[in-house]
Amino acid sequence: MGSRSLETGLIGGIEKREIRIVDYDPMWRAQFEMHAGIIAGALGEAVLQVEHIGSTSVPGLAAKPIVDILVVVRNSADESSYLPRLTSAGYLLRVREPDWNEHRMFRTPERDVHVHVYSEGCGEIDRNLAFRNHLRTNPQDRDRYEMTKRALAKKDWPDMNAYASAKTQVIEDIIAAAKAARCRSAG
Repeated sequence: MGSRSLETGLIGGIEKREIRIVDYDPMWRAQFEMHAGIIAGALGEAVLQVEHIGSTSVPGLAAKPIVDILVVVRNSADESSYLPRLTSAGYLLRVREPDWNEHRMFRTPERDVHVHVYSEGCGEIDRNLAFRNHLRTNPQDRDRYEMTKRALAKKDWPDMNAYASAKTQVIEDIIAAAKAARCRSAG
């Protein structure tokens, strides 16, 4: 990428979008599998792991109809190893966060798939998977999270990130519960 300065944060700026929560759709799994295949094919040996994350990965959980995909590469700061290939496969870079886990987020032009790229060993990988796995097996926390999302979706948000920030406390509580349950089962 050389010495030229790259745009960071939200590429293209803030976008006002309606926050719409819909009942669980079993087609989300098929949508994930299709995109996982496209991503794996585009990245080849550069991809280390591809996971369906977020609410659409939890059967029975209402969600925004946006499939979240976690992609692990050796070093997400090295965009040359994956950015051109994801762009060629039709994904658009939306977020570049060098100061937050070197996170990158791509999306489809239809805005119905978000691809989150992290480096191997990044703590966010475990947090996302712990959250997903806990919601898959804990109906009380799944219901609590759904109620939170539905209540927040009724409010007017300047953008999707403001809505996401409003969910932070319940997400952190659920991740803490997931870690505590993991410790109990391991001990």
